[in-house]
Amino acid sequence: MSSAKTQPARGMRDFLPADVRKREYVIGVIKEVYERYGFEPLETPAVENIETLMGKYGDEGNQLIFKILKRGEHAKTGEADLALRYDLTVPLARVVAQYQNELPKFFKRYQIQPVWRADRPARGRFREFYQCDVDVLGSKSMVVEAELIAAASDALVALGFENFVVKLNHRRILTGILEHFSIPRIQHAEALIVLDKLNKIGADAAREELLIKGILEKAATGLLDFAFWEKELHDSRELDPQWQSGQGPALYNEAALHKIATDWLKESDGIEGVNELAEILGLAKGLGVENRISVQFNLARGLSYYTGSIFEISVPDLAGSLGGGGRYDNLVGMFLDKDVPACGFSLGLERIIVVMTERNKFPAELVTSPADVMVTIWNEDSIGESLALASELRSGGVRVDVYPEADKMGKQFKYASARNIPFVAIVGDDESARGEVAIKDLRSGEQRSVKREDVAKALSPPSGRGIKGEGLAP
Repeated sequence: MSSAKTQPARGMRDFLPADVRKREYVIGVIKEVYERYGFEPLETPAVENIETLMGKYGDEGNQLIFKILKRGEHAKTGEADLALRYDLTVPLARVVAQYQNELPKFFKRYQIQPVWRADRPARGRFREFYQCDVDVLGSKSMVVEAELIAAASDALVALGFENFVVKLNHRRILTGILEHFSIPRIQHAEALIVLDKLNKIGADAAREELLIKGILEKAATGLLDFAFWEKELHDSRELDPQWQSGQGPALYNEAALHKIATDWLKESDGIEGVNELAEILGLAKGLGVENRISVQFNLARGLSYYTGSIFEISVPDLAGSLGGGGRYDNLVGMFLDKDVPACGFSLGLERIIVVMTERNKFPAELVTSPADVMVTIWNEDSIGESLALASELRSGGVRVDVYPEADKMGKQFKYASARNIPFVAIVGDDESARGEVAIKDLRSGEQRSVKREDVAKALSPPSGRGIKGEGLAP
């Protein structure tokens, strides 16, 4: 049992080599997909000025910001002037405001970095975790939403996910519903937070929370009635043979938009949200992802900076989502004297890795060893020759480890096997005299001698990473 002295801070984790390899694999796949869509990389500091972050995430979000106290002679004040970044979106808005004259008219960026939240740790919820964001700034066109949904979908498919949907809603639709029940604007943010948690906390807890927040009972009842109307609408599609065959979501979405427009949003600004969703769905058809999208009107997403479309990725039998996002046309304006239209999608990298591990979605050929071959040390006098061989093999593109001591061969073989290194190279006295190297395949037990200059070729060539094939190349 580990000591408290050796454990990382609560809600933080150490990443051992196998964990890092999985993360790097996922990041590599996502980056490749995003770059196919023309997105560019961006990185921002882990620490932001506290005024940059405060007031951007709503009251609940503000409470989860990791604040950094003033240092040195100012420490006694107990005041904070810096904070760890809470997400990657607000820092992006700051960057766009800072470098507006140096960035292209339409700035398409992806960013994969850790963020920090002073949340209560739980299974699958950490205080430090990676976010994987992709955003477009500078355009109000719904082409942006459609491409973001397609890019995120392509990334998940490339990682081996098949059965998932992108839930889609619009903030103007939600605003129209809240106004339909005469909920004052000042209470909209709090009402949406509760609506966003409805599936997690249930109807009774949601009603109680709405009343505690000062929302009138009639309005709370109406809002929950709407939520269950939407749920029945959502559940009814499950019985549709077209939906079960995978061809039905596009037809369902069209019918759902028509129904909410006629039943709940007459003479409301929410109609504009309906029209924009309809446009997104039409564009998604051109990108071939229309049947990945599920319009769901109870999707709220709690962050206060969203202004238009909002989306979230749902996977069956998974508590929570694999990512989400939306349009936030007013956020950059908090740093400038003008608004800049913006929309983004964030994939939950940590959760994706957990689900891929649990469901065996990592490729079998994913490297599980630190090297393709380990060069042994025959004796003290041969160390220089072993190091020279290692250098030659590395120049040939082979990943090489060197056993650092002149130990018994059995111990050296056992060490390489324990680290999943498939081959060992031995330069004994006889091999050295003949200008050869003995190569042993630890998986099959096969061993043969190879001319020194042919060793790199004799090992099956690396394919991406690691040795390809089951044995030695002929």
